[in-house]
Amino acid sequence: MTLCTSLLITENKASFRNGFSRESFILSVDVGTTSIRGHVYDKEARVRGSCTAKIVPLYPEVGHVEMDPDALWRGFITVAKGAVQDAGVQMRQIEALGISTQRSTFTTWDRRTGVPFHNFITWQDQRAADLVKSWNRCWTMKAIHGVMKVLYFLTRQKRSLAASLIVFSTQHVTFRLVWALTHYQQVCVDGNCCFGTIDTWLLFKLTKGQIHATDYSNASATGIFDTYQVFCVRLCSSYCCHVTVSDVLEWLSLLSCVSASLYFTQTPLSGKPHTSVAGLYPVVGWKIGSEVVYLAEGNAADTGTAIKWAQELELFSDVRDTAAMAYSVADSDGVCFVPSFSGLQAPLNDPKACASLMGLKPSTTKSHLVRAILESLAFRNKQLYETMLRETCIPITKIRVDGGVSLNDFVMQLTADLLDRKVARPQHHEMSCLGAAFVAGLEVGFWKNREELKKLQGTDKVFLPRGAAKEDSACPSREYVHVLQRWERALRRSMNWYSKP
Repeated sequence: MTLCTSLLITENKASFRNGFSRESFILSVDVGTTSIRGHVYDKEARVRGSCTAKIVPLYPEVGHVEMDPDALWRGFITVAKGAVQDAGVQMRQIEALGISTQRSTFTTWDRRTGVPFHNFITWQDQRAADLVKSWNRCWTMKAIHGVMKVLYFLTRQKRSLAASLIVFSTQHVTFRLVWALTHYQQVCVDGNCCFGTIDTWLLFKLTKGQIHATDYSNASATGIFDTYQVFCVRLCSSYCCHVTVSDVLEWLSLLSCVSASLYFTQTPLSGKPHTSVAGLYPVVGWKIGSEVVYLAEGNAADTGTAIKWAQELELFSDVRDTAAMAYSVADSDGVCFVPSFSGLQAPLNDPKACASLMGLKPSTTKSHLVRAILESLAFRNKQLYETMLRETCIPITKIRVDGGVSLNDFVMQLTADLLDRKVARPQHHEMSCLGAAFVAGLEVGFWKNREELKKLQGTDKVFLPRGAAKEDSACPSREYVHVLQRWERALRRSMNWYSKP
């Protein structure tokens, strides 16, 4: 089902439809985990038209999470066309296309026909969990760790330190790809197999098989790309081409692919990757020109999934009601929710952890359950924030949030309280889509430079930490000490749940 939102800017709409206006725009499409969103932006970065389509995940087996490639392609085209139509403009007025995608979701397909060999295997998929666990515990890995520790002692090269600490994760493409190559025998039959993440698949389809490429950020999150040798690999953060898909996206001069934010905590670093001991991943944020920006990244993978799950249980009908429900009760009545439908990421790094609700009582209401779910999202923010501080030693003074969960005032206020920092929510809530538009627009000269872009980014709301004075006994962070301790016990009890007996 496709939903086209109402037009936000209405002036001169008739002239756009008649094709008399020479005004140009940027089209940006964000392929997320649960939906595909498309926006048309003008030079002031205002949304002139939008379109959204749902993504229907497939669960063929327990722990398997897939998406239909053909359905994804149809949804992408529907959203792109729908956003342009909703803006009241013509496709030839679209100067560039930016694409933002969820990362580490991949498929393989026949190079000659473009037909996929199997569905997309998503970043949430756990089919390779046993393989990951066996590799992390094997003697080969122990030997690699030992040798690299010695090399680091001798050379003090951070790359050697990273290799001495590396552990694999199910979110990396590597082991899920090994699983696919093992179980889908037709993949490697005649040497015409293409492999790629969602951005690669879309580029391949848009160019009718002419381009098989990805960007640095997507590649750095797969576990295949060596972040420390970024300049030795030929990739593009933006790919210039002239796309002529006859009935869809004609007259597009640029395809710019950047990775989408899941629910990440990211700290920009200097010109080198971060070496983590807690599971933060060293990724390339973006590459514009010769500049490469690295990120230390931790993620809580199931925030959107948790909200969607609660909605499907009919704990609430409208997501916008959840903050009011949480505020309607004084606390969660001792209920703890562990948001780990896809395991637990840094700093716990347990792919076998389960999602769970603990502490239920006869007095527990829907509002208590909703509050516990929202609290868990803020608690994970606190975990990741403290891990960032401990590992990077970089003072984090500015916290900006985006994505669907950022619209929830309860989660944002509790995050500000727990972190004792200001939390700013931008006017543009879908920053993945806007970011892809910015990269594409910069490449074609739609916007001149990043200084111009900074002026286009306003703030919707700033959440200030309440009771920030440390001696204030009413400080919310103090009140949550025992709640956090109880939640951490629930985390530990949820870990290693899916281990074989």
